[in-house]
This record gives sequence, structure tokens and C-alpha cells, in this order.
Amino acid sequence: MFVVWLTGPSGAGKTVLANKLKEKLLEKGYKVEILDGDEIRKTFYPGLGYSREEREMHNRVVIRMAELLSRNGIVTIVSLISPYRRVREQARETIGKFIEVYLKCPLEIRIKRDPKGLYAKAIRGEIRNLTGYNGAYEEPEKPELTLETHRLTVEEEVKLILDKAKQLNYLRQG
Repeated sequence: MFVVWLTGPSGAGKTVLANKLKEKLLEKGYKVEILDGDEIRKTFYPGLGYSREEREMHNRVVIRMAELLSRNGIVTIVSLISPYRRVREQARETIGKFIEVYLKCPLEIRIKRDPKGLYAKAIRGEIRNLTGYNGAYEEPEKPELTLETHRLTVEEEVKLILDKAKQLNYLRQG
């Protein structure tokens, strides 16, 4: 099948979109899995830190998992900050059938959403180098889709992704 790679800073809407997209694809009869970066981290290596090297290693594990799932007929939705362009390009090259979706959302909206309380901690100085706040996030240069999540409903986002997948002949028409 193919991989939908959702990238963007914390609070941009990756998890909400991944769950809604999975629901819609299941309704259409596809086999679907979500690879959520936080869940994989908690399950496989809870003590892993957030250095560039540790993030890249974590991303490489997710790339391999996504490649295996998609190769075996499962639409795979990756919900992962994946802050580095080089790693996302590695995912694209490894996986092949790949839709990079950049969830773009202004910092002030992400701070208001703050689903994990990370921005509040960063503002208080309890977290340093929070990706997309005072830590690096390299915006995608040529994603298949850029979704401004503060301007779209999750249903509109799902439709745009499904339309792109059909346009690329990853999904059947209709």
C-alpha cells in the first residue's frame, strides 16, 4: 500500500488527524495502522532521550516499521514530529509510496492547544529545546500536502489526504 507521513511540531494536530484518517480508511475497507511516535517511544524504549542522534534513531525505527507494514498491504499512517528533513527524505526513499503531510500551525495556536503541557513547561523553563518552540524543526520543502490545521476542520484535512492518495493512484477512485 502506502504511507501517510504526518509531520509537524507538538500541538499541530497529528494525532487527531491520524485517528480520523484511520477511521475513514477503515470505513472504505482498507487495512490501516497508525505508528504514533509517542506510543512507539513509550513501548520500545521509554528511556530514550531527545538529542538529535536519539531522535534520528527513533525515526529510523519508525521508517522501517512503516516500510514493512506498507509492503504487506497496510495503509500506514505515521504520526511523528520528525523534525529533520534528511530523515523524512530517507523515509521517502525507503518507503516509495509516500505522502508527506506537513501540519502547519502557528505557535500561538499550538501553545493554546498544548495537549501534553509541553509548551507550558518550556515557557516556565522546565523543558529546553522543545521542537518548534526553542528547538529545531526543519519545515518540509516539498511535501505532497501542507495543511494549515488552524484553518481547516479535521474532516477537510482527511478529504485532502484521500484526494491526494487517489491522485497518486495509491487508492482506488470512488
